[in-house]
Amino acid sequence: MNNQQSMRKKIVFTEQAPAPIGPYSQGVISGGILYLSGQIALNPATGELETDTIENETHRVMQNILALLETQSLGFQDVVKTTIFLKDMNDFAKVNAVYGSYFQGDYPARETVQVSRLPKDVQVEISMMAAL
Repeated sequence: MNNQQSMRKKIVFTEQAPAPIGPYSQGVISGGILYLSGQIALNPATGELETDTIENETHRVMQNILALLETQSLGFQDVVKTTIFLKDMNDFAKVNAVYGSYFQGDYPARETVQVSRLPKDVQVEISMMAAL
């Protein structure tokens, strides 16, 4: 990679969020935006899934995202776009309540979609983009 390429793209990594389980980065900074890969409910300290309830699963996902945001001194107030992937849209209200508890208004743009399957057969995965 030459110098010009490295200035256009910076990889973000923290041990406070789960390590990637494939050929991707936890996050990438480019053009003043932090792009976060989808997070699932893996506890970064234990490597175990926290999926006993959809609420606890969503909290773990949001905590993983917060750890990544904090690598750049950001918080949920800096998030501009979110995508929520649900295995079952019947969980929407519960996930939405937990997700909403992390924001203080001025919510980001968002879509929520139901998918047939998620990594490690979790119920929810969330990705975000934040302005630097």
